Amino acid sequence: MLDKKIPDFSAAATDGETVTPAALKGKKVVLYFYPKDSTPGCTTEAQQFRDLHGEFLKAGATLYGVSRDSLKSHDNFRSKQGLPFALISDADEALCTLFGVIKLKNMYGKQVRGIERSTFLIDGKGVLRQEWRGVKADGHAAAVLEAVRNLG
Repeated sequence: MLDKKIPDFSAAATDGETVTPAALKGKKVVLYFYPKDSTPGCTTEAQQFRDLHGEFLKAGATLYGVSRDSLKSHDNFRSKQGLPFALISDADEALCTLFGVIKLKNMYGKQVRGIERSTFLIDGKGVLRQEWRGVKADGHAAAVLEAVRNLG
């Protein structure tokens, strides 16, 4: 999918926003997929994106977090962590499927379906320019910011 136009989608986000490729046209977009609101790794990742949010804006990028949690859960998570960017609820896994981030994972010795922590950088023309899969939460936001800056 790299260097290809992202397929059409429509996703509900916090603040009543509906995210579509058409609405994102002309902006660099960072979509970061994470397993679950208010869990340790996801909180660390969200806080680091929060702390660098001003730098992402300066670099011309719009940031969205995506998980299968409800908008209500997202609102609570955003409020608790002071997140200045919208979170997309993908309860039906449509966006997760589109980006291929649902994986079988081992949890306490059992196989469960879950989101593999992944991030996608999309340019202003709606073309996927970079992807990170199976990332570690700590330090990831800084690596993504560097890629956004290098995109020009």
